[in-house]
Amino acid sequence: MKGISDKAKYRLLEIFPGATVWVTLLGAVALSFFQPLAAIVFIIVFDLIWFFRVAVFLAHLFSAWRKYRSTGRTDWMTRLASEPNSDRLFHLVFLPTFHEDIGVIRTTLRSLAATAYPKERMLVVLAGEERDAKRFLRNADIARREFGNAFGQFLITLHPADLPDEIPGKGSNLHWSGHRARELVDRLGIPYGDVIVSTFDIDTVVHPQYFAYLSAQFLSSPRPTRTSFQPIALYNNNIWESPAPVRIAAFGTTFWIMTELSKSDHLITFSSHSMSFRALVDVGFWQKDIVTEDSRIFLQCLTHYHGDYTVTPLYLPVSMDAVSSGTYVRSLVGLYRQMRRWAWGVEHFPYLVWNLGRDPQTPLGVKFKYIWNAWEGMFSWATAPVIIFLMGRLPLWVAGGTMREVALVENAPFTLEWIMNASMIGVMVSAALSLLLLPKPPARFTPARRVIMLAQWMLLPVTFIIFGAVPAIDAQTRLLLGRYMGFNVTEKVRSRRAGEPSLAEAVGV
Repeated sequence: MKGISDKAKYRLLEIFPGATVWVTLLGAVALSFFQPLAAIVFIIVFDLIWFFRVAVFLAHLFSAWRKYRSTGRTDWMTRLASEPNSDRLFHLVFLPTFHEDIGVIRTTLRSLAATAYPKERMLVVLAGEERDAKRFLRNADIARREFGNAFGQFLITLHPADLPDEIPGKGSNLHWSGHRARELVDRLGIPYGDVIVSTFDIDTVVHPQYFAYLSAQFLSSPRPTRTSFQPIALYNNNIWESPAPVRIAAFGTTFWIMTELSKSDHLITFSSHSMSFRALVDVGFWQKDIVTEDSRIFLQCLTHYHGDYTVTPLYLPVSMDAVSSGTYVRSLVGLYRQMRRWAWGVEHFPYLVWNLGRDPQTPLGVKFKYIWNAWEGMFSWATAPVIIFLMGRLPLWVAGGTMREVALVENAPFTLEWIMNASMIGVMVSAALSLLLLPKPPARFTPARRVIMLAQWMLLPVTFIIFGAVPAIDAQTRLLLGRYMGFNVTEKVRSRRAGEPSLAEAVGV
């Protein structure tokens, strides 16, 4: 590719994911009209592959579920007390916030103060935005009065607006507050290797044993500064008040994370997570010009350490708010935008190819694994629901009379129906486990509400397409066309009648 600028080469990498999605979808349609027999074979093979993937998904989900249950029954503070050098660890917690109400901030700080870990070794950073300075400073003043003495240090930062080489969002806020936190750690004289960083969304309710469990895992890790730590993400804070499609998407995300924890060699960080401050300083903190900083920070470490960086699964949950925007329609719009923002993680593919591909020190197997996972995960997200639920019948509808007499064509509907019915086992298992993860309902909800929570899974095919494939196609098409996304904050309105969630209930204790 001599003569092509680096910028043009990188653009080609950005084009690749979206191009493969559209070639596949349009190719499947074209094949259905011009070669229906080949299209039928393709769809049957594709569905069979996904049937086996559902089976593997369930195996990993059950494995993660067992570990989740056993981990939650362990007294990690007692176990941590027997670990040598446990008293040297400090926890640095970042809470970036923008446009949130004081009630949300208060609930999160209260959950941190209620954890079973010495509070004098917890450093909490409440990170606000100058673009929302009036609201944030008012909330920060209340938070300081109520929680200023609850932790070893309570640092408040205000990220200036319109700094160069930034896009407004969580990543740039964290980049700024990270440097301010480094000044605090240096002032306190704490070694970077003794500081564990946790980055939480502002609505995060942590499990009471989270920091004790995290500390124990950190100390038992052979190289704790070369690994991140990923907990289970629940969206239980307001799950009873959320629309059915939002609940399905929330539980789907939780189950996806649980299966990824079980196959930890594929795991990257997502949403709330933890890592060593040493590694965070080494990579220069979070990137300030991207949307999906939660996963990118792991990839920054992976490339910086030449592939010698991993993620350690944590089988305790942290709970956040599901999308809720006051009305049903606005909540669904908010859900779509949230899914599109998550799907913008496709921006990691060109980053990985560009950085790992040029690094001779990273093992070839590591390069292939992460680059393949970055592409295949986004490709499947965009194409699988459409091919499975929409395109399965298309070649049968357009096949000519003579073609309908072919045995494969004649039996295709029964084959596809069998595969779909067998795959419904995954839906039934997900429905059952979702009931076990639900917190106690607010008093105004009758027991019949649980029946609705079970019946909502009938919407899964529609939800997978509208709030799965479509936003993924949207995000990848935007990258293909160079229409880069900015960071949009997901609106999460809590019902006043619901009040603040019980900390124990929200995280499934």
